[in-house]
Amino acid sequence: MEFRQVIRNGIEYRFDSLMNEQCRINPPRAKRVKQAESGIGLDEIIQITKEGCVFCPQLIEEKTPEFPPDISPEGRIKIGETIIFPNLSPFGENHAVGIITTEHFLPLNEFSERQLMDNLVASINYIRRVYDNNRDAKFPIYVWNYMPPSAGSIIHPHVQIMVEREPLPQQRGLLEKSWEYLQQNKSNYWTDLIEAEREQGARFILANASLALITSFAPRGFNEIQFIFPEISSLTDLTNTHIADFARCLTTVLRGYREIGVGSFNLATYSGPICKPLDYYCFNVKLISRPFPRCIYTNDTGPMERLYNVRVIDTLPEQLAEKMRGL
Repeated sequence: MEFRQVIRNGIEYRFDSLMNEQCRINPPRAKRVKQAESGIGLDEIIQITKEGCVFCPQLIEEKTPEFPPDISPEGRIKIGETIIFPNLSPFGENHAVGIITTEHFLPLNEFSERQLMDNLVASINYIRRVYDNNRDAKFPIYVWNYMPPSAGSIIHPHVQIMVEREPLPQQRGLLEKSWEYLQQNKSNYWTDLIEAEREQGARFILANASLALITSFAPRGFNEIQFIFPEISSLTDLTNTHIADFARCLTTVLRGYREIGVGSFNLATYSGPICKPLDYYCFNVKLISRPFPRCIYTNDTGPMERLYNVRVIDTLPEQLAEKMRGL
């Protein structure tokens, strides 16, 4: 497996080993002047948004919709602190919202393994119920946007769950390129990636029976960490052991994010189809940091990312992996 990079004028040009997408890394950019870095503080944001929050316990039953009986006879799916209900402003098929905690806000180091496990189990239950009612809805999506800079419109911690008939463009690309890799190399790209990163060492964080953690060689976002599950290809294949191991790793990484000053993030899953195991693909998850929440801030995406599909990054994956290994 080739980790291709070139250096021009002090900038590292890295290319994803599967998709060949370009990433440009220049760590000194992190020290550049950012004038728009002031304004209302985080504590004030939390207090202002808590009043009237429809995801908080005092309003959630009154203000959120219910599922039809064929999805949930009780109207909403509940496990532990998690409550799942339909999204009133959907941007996908079978779009639901999953509240993670009864608390209006939790800092990154205070999410518990139990909260994350319950949320995943409840989300998978919802996905399976949708699939049981519509076998064409076979591509599950689980997304966590934490705090407004991540595009989370509500402070209260929650995830987005969708079950679609077709894979999203990035999902489709990963599936197609993974198939091509199998045809060319007679092996699974994802398990090859784990072994290559384990051997190389600089970006490898850990591996257990359920999953491997690495920092991406050519990241799509800042402080990007990838969770790869070598035994399964779909989100719905996660067992209780997978879920427990994932929750343990994720809470550790979130504590690490907190230590390096991260205050917002996106988590996205890349799943194969439900009930169709793929020998050429492994279910995987990506986590990226976003700007710290404040009234006015410098965005981390601009025309290079949004219009040219080129990522400009100011953190080295190897340094992030070293930090996470030390937790």
